[in-house]
Amino acid sequence: MDSKLSIKQAILLALALPATVALPQQAVAQDDAVEEIITTGTRRAERSATDSAVPIDVISGEDFLAQGTTDMDALLRGAIPSYNVNAQPISDAATIVRPANLRGLSPDSTLVLINGKRLHRSAVIAFLGGGIADGSQGPDLANIPGMAIQQVEVLRDGASAQYGSDAIAGVINFVLKDNSEGASFEGRWGENFEGDGQSTTVAFNVGLPLTDSGFMNFTGEWSETDPTSRSVQRTDAQGLIDAGNTAVRQPVAQIWGTPEVSDNFKLWANGGLDLGNGGEAYIFGNWSERTVEGGFFFRNPNTRGGVNGGPTLPNGNSSILVADLTFGPSDDGIGCPVVEIVDNVPDADALAAIAADPNCFAYNNLEPGGFTPQFGGEVVDASITAGTRGEFANGIRYDFSGSYGRNAVEYFIANTVNPQLAGQGLEQPRRFRPGSYIQSERNFNADFVRDVDVDAFASPLSVAFGAEYRVEQFEIKNGDPNSFFIDTMSDLPAQGFGIGSNGFPGFKPEDAGIFDRGSFAAYVDLEADVTDRLLLGAAVRFEDFDTFGNTTNGKLAARFAITENFAIRGAASTGFRAPTVGQENVRNVSTAFTNGMLADEATLPPTNPIAIQKGGVPLDPEESVNLTAGFVAAFGPVDLTVDYFNIEVEDRIALTTTQELTADDIAELLALGIQDASSFTGVRFFTNDFDTTTQGIDLVATTGAELFGGDTQFSLTYNWTDTQVDSFNPDIIGDTRVRQLEDNLPDHRAAFVTQHFQGPIRGLLRINYFGEYFEAHLDDGTLPIEAGSEITVDFEVGYNFTDDLSVTLGAANVFDEFPDENPWAGIAGAQYPSTSPMGFNGGFWYLRANYTLD
Repeated sequence: MDSKLSIKQAILLALALPATVALPQQAVAQDDAVEEIITTGTRRAERSATDSAVPIDVISGEDFLAQGTTDMDALLRGAIPSYNVNAQPISDAATIVRPANLRGLSPDSTLVLINGKRLHRSAVIAFLGGGIADGSQGPDLANIPGMAIQQVEVLRDGASAQYGSDAIAGVINFVLKDNSEGASFEGRWGENFEGDGQSTTVAFNVGLPLTDSGFMNFTGEWSETDPTSRSVQRTDAQGLIDAGNTAVRQPVAQIWGTPEVSDNFKLWANGGLDLGNGGEAYIFGNWSERTVEGGFFFRNPNTRGGVNGGPTLPNGNSSILVADLTFGPSDDGIGCPVVEIVDNVPDADALAAIAADPNCFAYNNLEPGGFTPQFGGEVVDASITAGTRGEFANGIRYDFSGSYGRNAVEYFIANTVNPQLAGQGLEQPRRFRPGSYIQSERNFNADFVRDVDVDAFASPLSVAFGAEYRVEQFEIKNGDPNSFFIDTMSDLPAQGFGIGSNGFPGFKPEDAGIFDRGSFAAYVDLEADVTDRLLLGAAVRFEDFDTFGNTTNGKLAARFAITENFAIRGAASTGFRAPTVGQENVRNVSTAFTNGMLADEATLPPTNPIAIQKGGVPLDPEESVNLTAGFVAAFGPVDLTVDYFNIEVEDRIALTTTQELTADDIAELLALGIQDASSFTGVRFFTNDFDTTTQGIDLVATTGAELFGGDTQFSLTYNWTDTQVDSFNPDIIGDTRVRQLEDNLPDHRAAFVTQHFQGPIRGLLRINYFGEYFEAHLDDGTLPIEAGSEITVDFEVGYNFTDDLSVTLGAANVFDEFPDENPWAGIAGAQYPSTSPMGFNGGFWYLRANYTLD
């Protein structure tokens, strides 16, 4: 068969064939610039794919290991200036799975792949994410050990036309190691200069042959990290102490810091087997689990609503909330003593009388100094992908695969109470299991690529096509009965007592359920060197969801070599992000700081009756238009890439600001059977509300030289990103949220890295720059923090004692820099801005040992 066709014939052939979601890893490596595999590990350390039509960064696994941390999010932040992640202290479930973002967009606007296959998202929805990440549901990258990575490819361009939903900001592809022999072992220990946050990590990577024609590669990692505290005593807690309350926790009632991470175990496997005749079978997957535990807001024993704070007395003084256990729907009760608060001190005689009366109860007798819950979750993540790829006799390369991924988080909360258990007195439970979220995904792909000779082109026309079917599922499991118990006998809700485990009420059986969605996608992707200087690419993708309908997106890309050492490149594309099944169906209650007080806020599905009353409607996908233009150049020994990007996103999905509930709203919720509605002060829900334009510049420069008798590599990366909210409904997100979206991340970030290799000695110096940013402390626009820019320096030196054994001593933030202090520290005890892009723990030093077996 003659494979030479005209351009028109080639295009018609492509459009007549089935289409795909994502090009197979092997096919992309040969035929598509988006997934081009770049050789790393050279002395020049060229990080960008300079011969592609769109910007791609490549970071080797060795570069990842040259950092003090083993957390994947932190590793990416150190390697990619436009990648941001912060500590997320006291951020509800976001503390357990930290939301991260690329190019200033939400965490779920970046698609993550493993070996070219879509990674399932986390079950955690970030209800409190500092504005930008509020309501996001992205993948959990903390489950990926750095030692498993051969390299990471970061596509800094919209790619929905090739990969589908989520690829608005870009694509991050983790390529797993595929060694068939050898082993390496690593031990790492470190701590902050302040003496806390001790971290211990033990990891291994082993390559084994799978018969004579294949391999199995295993990576395991175990680690534990102690918590930190960068806190000051809250003003209200100090006021209690000054008034004589000796039960308030000291030195701080509330801890702001990074959480404790324990039993953090990760196991990854990657395998392949040559089937003969150009065919190959492959399989990879993981099992990971960890426990994360951090602090919550301090509950003031005089003012915490629903637990301690009672009604205002006729004389204007405050009082303590007292449970009359004989009160009921048809009984006015015995009338317990009134506990008046004078000069910040409750009436001790009245509290003693209540303690002596089994029919009365006040939580001040259980926790006279107030209490601070400890909140956390147990995360279990697992996935498996298997497939086969090869080439048919007619020259079409194929890749058939199926995958399953599951992420589950079971929440726990301790040192708290369910006020509805007041009848159990001092013996009531203090630890609860509020329930679980589970996210699972199944993907089935059939991908094809064929090279078609076209007389007019300088290279064959690569025609990629295929299809994908996906099923996404989000499950809510109810908590233990005590976590959502309501005392209807004593009618404690009517007496003003809150419902559920305080801080994170349990999911009720009526909240529980399994929600799923299916989708089908198809695409065609064409690419060719039209001339020796001009590369052109085009892609179109159709995707149909069984909830909101279908969407079609396209992309055009080009690269033109003006000279051998200078080329311009650019792309234009449309994209989309589908609402997650979790965002469409989640139910949750969070404790947030509102108007200077703690309040319980319910998150409801947008189709819930009360959400509809407040403006909720079924969710639609976000839609985007991406433009990228730049150049690649070689100026002697210096390689330089500069790319401008512009991303317009319409109908962005986000959580609304809190919509205040009126008495009528609460009555309506109660009538609908939502028994805990009386403890809500407001509700939130997901909505398509606002439009944004994000633009910026990425610069990457690399070079190398022989200095001081050794080899030295230099790299400079710089990112400028600016986001503007073009339109929004002020009744839905508000001015504070707009400011967070625009200014919570620094507009400017840069890193200069020098690596030197001389005999058995190697050294690394990294200078990081973080620009100015804004924080609405506690998500409260009346507590603004205008934080200044910061520079941190990382340093490490290593010595190879033998070819197999090396030891490295290093420090991140070696000069122990901290962000600007929080001017509102006394309100909730945070010494520094909690969303600081540089972190707030100060310097961290570490010792690492590596042993390799060939």
